[in-house]
Amino acid sequence: MEYVLVFLPLLGAILSGFFGRYIGDRNSEIIASLLVSISALLSFIIFKDVIFNNYENNLVILSWISSGTLEVNWSIKVDAVSSVMLVVVCLISSLVHIYSIGYMSHDPHKTRFMAYLSLFTFAMLMLVTSDNFLQLFFGWEGVGLCSYFLIGFWFKKDAANAAAIKAFLVNRVGDFAFALGIFLIFYLFGTVNYNEVFSQIPQIANQEIYFIGITSKAIDLICILLFIGAMGKSAQFLLHTWLPDAMEGPTPVSALIHAATMVTAGVFLVVRCSPIFEYSQLTLNIICIVGMTTAFFAATVAIVQNDIKKIIAYSTCSQLGYMFFAAGVGAYNVAMFHLFTHAFFKALLFLGSGSVIHSFEDEQDIRNMGGVWKKLPYTWILMIIGTLALTGFPFLSGYYSKDAIIEFAYLKGNGFGTSAAYIGIFTALLTAIYSWRLIFKTFHGNYENKKLKIETMHESPYVILIPLVILAIGSIFAGFFFKELFIGHNSEDYFWKESIKFLLPLSSDHSPYWIIYLTPVIVVLSIPISYYLFVSNKNITKWLVNENKPLYNFLLNKWYFDELYEYIFVIPSKRLGSFLWKSIDIKIIDRFGPDGISNLIKKISNKAVKFQSGYIYQYAFIMLVGFSAFLTYLIVK
Repeated sequence: MEYVLVFLPLLGAILSGFFGRYIGDRNSEIIASLLVSISALLSFIIFKDVIFNNYENNLVILSWISSGTLEVNWSIKVDAVSSVMLVVVCLISSLVHIYSIGYMSHDPHKTRFMAYLSLFTFAMLMLVTSDNFLQLFFGWEGVGLCSYFLIGFWFKKDAANAAAIKAFLVNRVGDFAFALGIFLIFYLFGTVNYNEVFSQIPQIANQEIYFIGITSKAIDLICILLFIGAMGKSAQFLLHTWLPDAMEGPTPVSALIHAATMVTAGVFLVVRCSPIFEYSQLTLNIICIVGMTTAFFAATVAIVQNDIKKIIAYSTCSQLGYMFFAAGVGAYNVAMFHLFTHAFFKALLFLGSGSVIHSFEDEQDIRNMGGVWKKLPYTWILMIIGTLALTGFPFLSGYYSKDAIIEFAYLKGNGFGTSAAYIGIFTALLTAIYSWRLIFKTFHGNYENKKLKIETMHESPYVILIPLVILAIGSIFAGFFFKELFIGHNSEDYFWKESIKFLLPLSSDHSPYWIIYLTPVIVVLSIPISYYLFVSNKNITKWLVNENKPLYNFLLNKWYFDELYEYIFVIPSKRLGSFLWKSIDIKIIDRFGPDGISNLIKKISNKAVKFQSGYIYQYAFIMLVGFSAFLTYLIVK
């Protein structure tokens, strides 16, 4: 069953990619969607077996690499962590496939798009089912490559090509650190297999390593390198700049990347490697700092953005920050719980925004929308459900997972956990404001679109709406039904078992009442406040913008990170490249290398060709001179 689950998306990619022109667009869409949907069904069966039958397995597909002491198999590892990821990846991917049938109906390259989606899914499945770091890295790179294909899918758009290249290059930074971490693991342990590495961690926990003049604990260096890799893939602070540009891809791509695949890979890596991270308090503190900073940073940027997809993208970045600081305080199971619930409501919001964009004929600026909730009633209701779940409205999915993160961070008891809890509460306020700003400016108020008459607005077809309904059900109920399983009493022993390592048990103390009730109260009060600011009295927001213009521009320009990186990295790199090209390549290498040799031969041939004048008397004269020289040589000798 595991073999079928993993390889069906690959089969769909092959059939759509190589045989799509023969079987037709519609058949390609149906086949790809059906195969991924079967994988989703099988993932639920495996998840059920893990919960009720304590099912765990490690299936070896083939012996992959055998060189010296390096022995690597291509395997399928099934445990609690991988079973959760299988459900998330396969379910969201299957719904995105079905949604794409309607959303991409007028695109001339539908078969290629379906092939990329299925290949993306296979790469992620390869990543989450790996039992060694090398297979994990191949899946990791496969996801990155497929994201490049999908972000730049509309390759005739310069912005899409630039965004794809940017995402690819920024991720190379993290991937390079990740690769170094794997090299260091093999150097220290002589293996890259999870079980063998994790079992040896206690023995080398205090071992030091000397690297470029610095002595540090080997475990700290490994964890920091692995986390930098996770930062790049999950768009954490400093390596986040690719994420908003990734919105240049089709909307189904945004949902797949930001809900179930690429960005969750970094969180999965940290949770999967919890047996290593638990022995590096330094790295856990760094993870906590980066996570809380990302959560706050992305929320401040989202609150002033006007592109509907970029608002949701920064929301994803912020929620990933919550997951990381949960892992940073040792609450790996809570991080996985939020990853699980987040997949439902974030995919719902992205696909819902696609329904809005589809109805507005590709308009994405929320300032050019408004007043259409009666025209798009189903999309409006579904988007509200997603927004309520995202903000943590009581008894929806986000309420259980996000509040749990804040509570566990506060109960950690140290300065990092307490700071993360306070920042998490404030970020929850910002999240509620920008989320309701999106809803109110998109669906309420006056109709602001000058290009499209409101009479032409219509609801999306059922093939687009049905996946949204399924995601809405998950957004409402997933948190309630799975809370005890993921973070309940004894969940570490009952469900997670050996898949997550807790060196120190999580606090079982009860949170103070103000921590429990403060966030829900903020979330509920934000609804009427946001309606007043963005619908009833827009002059207040205009006044706030005008009175705080420098701050507004700072946030609107995303803290000027793109400009900063342009100045620090891009411009010097271009200047260095130009210097090497013009001064080294052209003036030295070409001059004394290929061009120099060819020019020398050309000069010699130009001189020699002058002897071929075509006059007989010149030839006779040359022969006479030559004979005389030869005769003189013989006489002298």
